[in-house]
Amino acid sequence: MADREDVLAVLKSIKDPVSGTDLVASGMVRALNVDGDTVRFILEINPAHSQAMQPVKSQAEEAISKLAGITTVSIVMTAHAAPQAPPDLKPSRPAEPQGPQKIPGIDRILAVASGKGGVGKSTVSANLAAALAAEGRRVGLLDADVYGPSQPRMLGVSGRPSSPDGKTILPMRNHGVTMMSIGLMTREEEAVVWRGPMLMGALQQMLNQVQWGALDVLIVDLPPGTGDVQMTLAQKAELTGAIVVSTPQDIALLDARKGINMFEKLGTPIIGMIENMSTHICSKCGHEEHVFGHGGVAEEAAKMNVPLLAEIPLAMDIRIASDGGAPIVVSKPNSPQAQAFRTLAKTLVESNNA
Repeated sequence: MADREDVLAVLKSIKDPVSGTDLVASGMVRALNVDGDTVRFILEINPAHSQAMQPVKSQAEEAISKLAGITTVSIVMTAHAAPQAPPDLKPSRPAEPQGPQKIPGIDRILAVASGKGGVGKSTVSANLAAALAAEGRRVGLLDADVYGPSQPRMLGVSGRPSSPDGKTILPMRNHGVTMMSIGLMTREEEAVVWRGPMLMGALQQMLNQVQWGALDVLIVDLPPGTGDVQMTLAQKAELTGAIVVSTPQDIALLDARKGINMFEKLGTPIIGMIENMSTHICSKCGHEEHVFGHGGVAEEAAKMNVPLLAEIPLAMDIRIASDGGAPIVVSKPNSPQAQAFRTLAKTLVESNNA
């Protein structure tokens, strides 16, 4: 069976027609992954040389497919820089549509965001998706947290998405939720080492090339912070709005404000805020304590004139359910924790946001 070194050896034998060096030395080969009989990688090229690189891509596919045990070769070409075109004072054709575009078949898109990591944004996304499915909605979940994709584990999904034509990607499905994640394309322990243009290309592929079908709502689990993925989503897709998740502590709220400010600058409506890890009730004695403080998100939401959508407790059952691949809305639907997410889902449905 061929391994990574065998693939690199093949790529070193193929010349870049522009620089004259081999593909590996040119630095174009990115995110190389050899998994059993499947080889995947990205060729990061100058867009001005896209035509010259098409034969090179075909040559690489053919050569790698001849390696022992390799049956599938997937090479994606992406551009690392935009060409500087001279001004066109008399365009010969209409300009392409600019601004956010509606994704065919998807009625609403909700972005779930956080100013910082560790506040439970992905847990909220998974449980909200399952809760909306329980309300009878047709739900999709896009795991856009490229550097830390956790939805495959939380929704109990494994395996690799298939493609009937090499272009369209068939998503996975569990607990009534249609799901796609970059985590399904890499090994669980493998880091995704991508720069901004590659992230933006991957996000647009997952939005536009995944066969989502007809959805009432697509939930997008964003990475924490205010970076390329958030900006690309808001600029390329027509969003219904954003939900910002935070814990009550001051340091989390400081970053949550930045997240809200970013969406305001991008023209994305803020549907509301969620206070996660709001309170903890001891399973032994029933004592309630506010580990991260309490009411901070409600106060912040009032200051910023956005709704407080839910207060989700800090509970071990939520964590155990997420780690086990069945959100608590699915595994313990009658529990108080699950009911908090069901109430959140009903609120969004009643407000026509989901």
